[in-house]
Amino acid sequence: MSLATVDLVRATTARRLNSVTSTSPIVAAPPAPTEAPARIRAVPAGTEARGFVLYVGVDELKAAEAGTDLGRIVEALKKLAAELVPSSETYAAVALAPQGVGGRDVEVVRLALQDPSALAKHRQQTDPEDKPRGGVVIDLSRKRLVLDDETAALTYKEFELLQYLVLREGRTIDRAELISSLWSVGDDDAPNERTIDVHVRRLRSKLGAYEDIVRTVRGVGYRFDRHADVSIRHTSTPSPDIF
Repeated sequence: MSLATVDLVRATTARRLNSVTSTSPIVAAPPAPTEAPARIRAVPAGTEARGFVLYVGVDELKAAEAGTDLGRIVEALKKLAAELVPSSETYAAVALAPQGVGGRDVEVVRLALQDPSALAKHRQQTDPEDKPRGGVVIDLSRKRLVLDDETAALTYKEFELLQYLVLREGRTIDRAELISSLWSVGDDDAPNERTIDVHVRRLRSKLGAYEDIVRTVRGVGYRFDRHADVSIRHTSTPSPDIF
């Protein structure tokens, strides 16, 4: 083959390639798939989402078996929130429950921290046999005191005082501890170690015939003693302990 023939073949091939390139449509590569953003449940009109609650069901023993503790778990979750959203604010509360209470950990936590849907479900399950039958019923989940089938008209602070003693059954609580635990520093109505006795007397007067369940320990403070005719519903007692 002569050099002229080779040049002719090359020129013909080049023209064909140019023709194909100029007339063939350019097909764009499909866009890379993107991960759909996580969606939350519909927010009712007139409201806005300002945060969320994450209930974690794990007791101290399970945490220890995993080589950690509740405090470390809380700090890790706080750190993660700060890394994801530096301006985020966090607040953690420990859920307390009576020793030996049954049920799934996370359900116990939801009840202890008064999750509305968990409380509603629990009441549906317990209401049929939840009717007082006389005596004293101290219902910590509903913040009420029932005496002989009648609800006693306790103020919020009076019930808080009773609840504080009930949760520490059998232990004498001195006046200073009651004041510091139930009133904030600087409260206008905060009592002193003398006037706290007035609050206790008012509470005992509303207990009527059962006033001796709140006992005075002379020179020390007060103690809650349970009687055979006193029942306590601990199910959804909120925790006073926070990190």
